[in-house]
Amino acid sequence: MSELLHGLAPIVGGRPRVLILGNMPSVMSLAAGQYYGNPRNAFWRITADVLGFDATASYDERVCALVKHGIAMWDVLRSCRRVGSLDSAVERNSMVPNDFGTFFDAHREIVRVVFNGAAAETNYRRLVAVETAPPSVRLPSTSPAHTMAYTDKLAAWRTALQ
Repeated sequence: MSELLHGLAPIVGGRPRVLILGNMPSVMSLAAGQYYGNPRNAFWRITADVLGFDATASYDERVCALVKHGIAMWDVLRSCRRVGSLDSAVERNSMVPNDFGTFFDAHREIVRVVFNGAAAETNYRRLVAVETAPPSVRLPSTSPAHTMAYTDKLAAWRTALQ
């Protein structure tokens, strides 16, 4: 049986407007205790290009830049069993979602949920039932496993975040 993994706490500033949801942090991200900790993941490069901050800044500075732009981050899954980092390796019957009902009640100013890839959207729709959830959009995954041209990923993310 694979190891039980626990996700990261949400990153939320004072008045978030957008919530970016991944599925479950990678092995590298969990080890570092940082969202999108794999340097090959395009998340920080894309958000830096869209929002105008330095993608090579410290993790804390990058997080502050997102918060300043009204962006919160979290993952669909609170815990799961998985070998490796691929979303396809998550054991379906082990998935436990985060408490989005309480989250959205506490952050009513969120007007849009952005899914970082198909797995996040699929598992959210399957596991989470929140009547008061804001509208959502699925974007191309920033994962290096999702082979799509950077410029195409950037264009989709730019449209959703601006």
